[in-house]
Amino acid sequence: MIDMEKMPKLGYGLMRLPEVDGKIDLERVNGLVDTYLAAGLNYFDTAYVYHGGTSEVAVRECIVKRHPRESFTVATKLPGWSLHSFEDRDRIFEEQLERTGAGYFDFYLLHSVEDSGNYAQYEKYDCFNWAIEKKAQGLIRHLGFSFHGTPELLEKVLDLHPEVEFVQIQLNYLDWDDPVIQSGRLYEILHERNIPIIVMEPVKGGSLANISEPCAKVFSECDPDRSVASWALRFVASLPGVMTILSGMSNEEQLEDNIRTFTSFEPLSDKEQAAVTRVRGIMRDTPLIGCTACRYCTDGCPMQIDIPDIFKAVNAKRLDPKAWRPQNFYNAMTEKGGRAGDCVACGQCESVCPQHLDIIELLQEASGQFDK
Repeated sequence: MIDMEKMPKLGYGLMRLPEVDGKIDLERVNGLVDTYLAAGLNYFDTAYVYHGGTSEVAVRECIVKRHPRESFTVATKLPGWSLHSFEDRDRIFEEQLERTGAGYFDFYLLHSVEDSGNYAQYEKYDCFNWAIEKKAQGLIRHLGFSFHGTPELLEKVLDLHPEVEFVQIQLNYLDWDDPVIQSGRLYEILHERNIPIIVMEPVKGGSLANISEPCAKVFSECDPDRSVASWALRFVASLPGVMTILSGMSNEEQLEDNIRTFTSFEPLSDKEQAAVTRVRGIMRDTPLIGCTACRYCTDGCPMQIDIPDIFKAVNAKRLDPKAWRPQNFYNAMTEKGGRAGDCVACGQCESVCPQHLDIIELLQEASGQFDK
């Protein structure tokens, strides 16, 4: 078993890997993986659905085939929305073992437990007990779940399933007191129960690394030598009970900056906490779409609308209504896919959005802004 108190603070999230011509750039990922491992870090997080299923294949090609199995840990996830029978559990699990070539999974999660259909699916198909059997067979080392639901549901699931060894939640300084995400309350529940926490979206899909000039100025005046992204990571890493923080590092600069942050890690001081609070206040005055670019919404879109990138353009316009670059970005991006106005309001995107965004309404806003 793995000593979870000795887990690396920085985990590698494999949801936003670099691509070439719509496919994962395996050669480039090789270099990123090698740099990460050379820094003494070893936690890789993937899922059945990341990169249309090819993220798990990248684990095999870039990690398993190239490094000793004992030198790294692999986490992957069972998608509740893909379960339509008891047999689907084993079918998907065996496919994951084949894709990754890992032999076993150090950490296995029930993916995106939430108040809507996913949690009901996991109970309907007895997935917790199924996973316990996989542990007994040596195919899973540690069992947990990722969570996008309410505090009330989190407490219910933990009460019903004491076998859970860790929980992965969305946690960052902007979502800490968000009335929908409630990440601060989720953290408190887990910390009170001494359940190890894995953090996803610490930089909120990159949005907390690309902040407005007034926000960046607050951080720079406090400490000009730290990157904007490092403030978000240090906020989370300063919290007791946080085991590992996932970052979807898609280029060398992000990886190197994050390694610097954790190599000589320093918790936030009182002065720095105050700076984070000031930045949060500024951001609250400019409400942005809370999209984390997980891209769950895009795979099933019948009109092939790149929803996350469209929302990126909307947010840029909200921050600077006079800016012209968002329109150019939108025009270039929609040459390869559907425009916001092409939405047929089928609702597929909203049914899988972990942030529970009103995507159809937001696309209507985007169309009014950019479809000219």
